[in-house]
Amino acid sequence: MGVLDPVTGARPKATPAADRDTHDRVRTDKSNNTGCATLRLAGCLHHIGIGRTHAGTHVLLPIQGLDIRVIDAATGELLRALTIDPSRDYQPTGRPPGPAPKTQ
Repeated sequence: MGVLDPVTGARPKATPAADRDTHDRVRTDKSNNTGCATLRLAGCLHHIGIGRTHAGTHVLLPIQGLDIRVIDAATGELLRALTIDPSRDYQPTGRPPGPAPKTQ
């Protein structure tokens, strides 16, 4: 409790605990049939590519400002970590298009 004002007998006005520049939250989602999760950030919808192998997977998206992690909700496996580019709607996986090269 705050200390009462000796003149008015009132408590001091409440103030925020700390100023933070980031917006922290956790979002749950299910990736669509192409392996993308969606996220609304600053009023714009962004599609985050996590790969077709994860299509239909329930994911957790811990968000801290523009830094995003994509975690498989069932296993806890980190599927992707990225920093959102606000100028793009689709956040590509960073892999080249086409099938993965064969290893020998």
